[in-house]
Amino acid sequence: MGNDKRQTNIPQGNKDKKTTNRLNNGTFVYSKNMSIADLSKQLDIPVVSITKFLFLNGKMLTINQILDDETIGLICLEFGFDFRKEKIIEEENFEDLEIVDKPEDLKPRPPVVTIMGHVDHGKTTLIDAIRNSNLVASEVGGISQAIGAYQKEINGQKITFIDTPGHEAFTAMRSRGASVTDIVVLVVAADDGVMPQTVEAIDHAKAADVPIIVAINKIDKEGANIDKIRNELAKYDIISEEWGGKNIFVNISAKKNIGIDNLLDAILLVNLIKVKVRKQLY
Repeated sequence: MGNDKRQTNIPQGNKDKKTTNRLNNGTFVYSKNMSIADLSKQLDIPVVSITKFLFLNGKMLTINQILDDETIGLICLEFGFDFRKEKIIEEENFEDLEIVDKPEDLKPRPPVVTIMGHVDHGKTTLIDAIRNSNLVASEVGGISQAIGAYQKEINGQKITFIDTPGHEAFTAMRSRGASVTDIVVLVVAADDGVMPQTVEAIDHAKAADVPIIVAINKIDKEGANIDKIRNELAKYDIISEEWGGKNIFVNISAKKNIGIDNLLDAILLVNLIKVKVRKQLY
């Protein structure tokens, strides 16, 4: 996969000591909300560039106005930074996050992909495999504690990944994750099966009316049963194309980096189809 190339796009001014303390391998880490002026200093991006971007996206804000989490996130992604808030991101912080296409701008853009599934089925390990990182080691109990966003360039096209919390206490946050996404990747462990949070993820994705790609993970483990997973998911109308359904199924092992390229190809394919459909609607 190679390392994320995003860091090469960071302005040279980011070498300032104050800024590097806020960056971690191209990820902007913050603990409290801030104004445009403060964010400009942290990212070493001119205030005028940020205000222009916000204006073009329908947000007329003063430089001293405090930005909410979704606006900070959109700015970070626009200027080449992943982002993460140090504390748990509350549900309301993602309430209004939308990505809206104007008819004249309908062209392939980085799809927003939400990774969903049951606890310990390998969601964050999959992000690790894609980013070539080690996020799992930093999580409490190996379970995602807060929504994070990460971007990766695949075959010349960027994909934005949202990793949703796995703990049952974060059901509402997981729902918000689905509401801001273009595509859901549903991770199901081949040695386990469809579990309560798997069903919740399916319900959220269906409510958001977004395509679902199934990643059957841990296919390398003893006891893995791919057909069992397919049969269980079929009960929830998640049926593979091979069985005459509309969902792409990809067999993977995130831990051993098996099938990851196939999954990324599937994401790009589904996004291309979505773009073509949107064009036909206008």
